[in-house]
Amino acid sequence: MIPTKRHLQFASGYFALGMIAEATEELALIPREDWANADVLEARIELHMAKREWTMVVGFGEQLARRHPENEHGWIGWAFALRELNRVEDAKVVLLEAESLHGEMCALVHYNLACYYCLLGEQVEAKKRLRIACKMDKQWKKAALDDEDLKAMWDDIAAMK
Repeated sequence: MIPTKRHLQFASGYFALGMIAEATEELALIPREDWANADVLEARIELHMAKREWTMVVGFGEQLARRHPENEHGWIGWAFALRELNRVEDAKVVLLEAESLHGEMCALVHYNLACYYCLLGEQVEAKKRLRIACKMDKQWKKAALDDEDLKAMWDDIAAMK
């Protein structure tokens, strides 16, 4: 029997090569008792994101966030999938919950909150969140200038110091 760690390594290799079907097959070989493992859930999120299967990402993301709240990937994946399903308010609520755990160290939480606030027409809060993300990592400003979710604020973002 191949250990779960090896299945994850094989799946990751297939995924890196763009061999999605093979990665899917490899993850399917993981024993049921390991399905709640954080690394397994993270791999499933990554795979279903690549396949744009947002409902699956919501399920695995929520499961990862609830079982392993210290892992920011569950929260971020869950919220992103909700946004892709046009459930922006729900995505915002998820990341606001995640903020208490990851807000001080994860710029992506604030960046995505900026996107969600902007989409909801709450530009003041969106700018605040984007400033926090950019303070944590200056590269987010460049990303923001190409992000359609933040289009309503592109002039403000360009002027941001």
